[in-house]
Amino acid sequence: MGKQSLGEANYQPDSKSIRKAYEEYSVEGFYNKFGDDYKNPHELIIQQIIEVVINKWQLDLEKVLDLACGSGEVTLTLKKLGATDIDGIDPYTYNAYLKRTGQLAERYTFEEIASGILGNRCYSLIVCSFALHLVEESRLPFLVYQLSLIANTMVIITPHKRPQLKPEWGWICVDEIVIDRVRVWLFQTP
Repeated sequence: MGKQSLGEANYQPDSKSIRKAYEEYSVEGFYNKFGDDYKNPHELIIQQIIEVVINKWQLDLEKVLDLACGSGEVTLTLKKLGATDIDGIDPYTYNAYLKRTGQLAERYTFEEIASGILGNRCYSLIVCSFALHLVEESRLPFLVYQLSLIANTMVIITPHKRPQLKPEWGWICVDEIVIDRVRVWLFQTP
């Protein structure tokens, strides 16, 4: 059975309905079913956050990885701010990303990234928005360690107090901003 559009399932794009859909379908099941038409209901706050942190933290936009890129909300905002070399990765929403950004997204899973599939790359910045809090705690160390091998700076945007990264996993939190109950962490490698 192919992916359904969000309208076919009476899907309402807000955080409460996504949370309920995660419970009903599982996170992976939700994105397998609705990923082609996904649009993050937090897009406006994500745009605001990206604009704030790029200026406040003077982030290097030379080569950016938009990890768990969704439908491109981070990529589109970064392009408005002058970034030109952005790779998107998302195993579920690649069609939605292509529709909105005109760019192909790679389909690697967090598990594949944790196993080192991106090991030959180098990024000036990784941005991961509304995704890492969904990673099982036991899988998180391997994933973020592999990310520390391909970039020195990572921004995590999350609606939770998770994930909590530990320095032994390759990252140190150097700053935090909270805007409208959304946390943004700046991590750097030691």
